[in-house]
Amino acid sequence: MSNTTIIIIGANGEIAKAFMHEQRIKYPHHTLITISRGPFEQLDAHHEHFLCDNSEQSINNLAPQIESHIANAQSVTIFNGQLHNDKFVPEKRLEDMSEQYLIWLFKTNTITPMLWLKAIGQRLTNQSRCVITVLSARVASIDDNQLGGWYSYRASKTALNMAVKTVSIELARRAKHCKCVLFHPGTTDSSLSKPFQKNVPEGKLFTPQFVAQQLSHLITTRVVDGQVDYIDWQGKTINW
Repeated sequence: MSNTTIIIIGANGEIAKAFMHEQRIKYPHHTLITISRGPFEQLDAHHEHFLCDNSEQSINNLAPQIESHIANAQSVTIFNGQLHNDKFVPEKRLEDMSEQYLIWLFKTNTITPMLWLKAIGQRLTNQSRCVITVLSARVASIDDNQLGGWYSYRASKTALNMAVKTVSIELARRAKHCKCVLFHPGTTDSSLSKPFQKNVPEGKLFTPQFVAQQLSHLITTRVVDGQVDYIDWQGKTINW
């Protein structure tokens, strides 16, 4: 078994599962660590799965168990994120804003990734060589916002961007060979985008497999420069 580790957090989503299989093809002998709230089928002898409900206590309890894996990680990818559920949908106007929706999205899209970044970042050193990727979104860009609406989702992802930007500054001092990436996958054929797919231009609705392939390639081409890359599925930089 290879000492090199691939860690996937929020592993039950469509893109996450596709990315996992893509990494397995690319690195069949690397140790694969997957983490999710629910059960997961073990792929092979090099694969280990951990349950975590994403509470601070649960993350703090799990992190020491995978400390050696974090130290040897080639990549850590955080896929946690939500947009809607049976109760909430993105706002179209100010009157649609809800405290409950804001809290739910900030917990999932901002706080959970930040808690994972805390757990991972403090276990990286200047000997670590790792790409840490968090799923963001183009609608998190303040500069790109010309349509309005989607208050809670935009705000939760913009806050996430700032958090990862700040993490990258600290890692430049304490884990100088590590790289942070904020990745916009484009509109992917997944449960998250289902209600909004009818307005997607032809050829712009991507399969999870395609997005996973793009992400896998982009991770391997990052330049470690002490900066965070905020990029889309093509590798193009998104303005903050």
